[in-house]
Amino acid sequence: MENIRYLSGVSTLKLDQDRCVGCGMCELVCPHGVLALQNGKAGVRDRDGCMECGACALNCPTSAIELSPGVGCAGYIIQTWLKGKSSYLGKAASCC
Repeated sequence: MENIRYLSGVSTLKLDQDRCVGCGMCELVCPHGVLALQNGKAGVRDRDGCMECGACALNCPTSAIELSPGVGCAGYIIQTWLKGKSSYLGKAASCC
């Protein structure tokens, strides 16, 4: 979802491809399509689209993904307050 941005270059998302087994759970649960399978392993497709909800890390069976919820989640909350929740329903998962 390259049209959704919070702050560029601040995502704490880290992916250890050596630990990845290519199960695809991260791709399945990510609400913004940040992660995608590439050559049988997960890859970061759109780091700045990450809202740091933690769904990918929580669902990774090998703990190949790490992040610290923060900036992206806060960005979602602030945008929801400013523009109203109805404008973001269906575009981002609840993160907190």
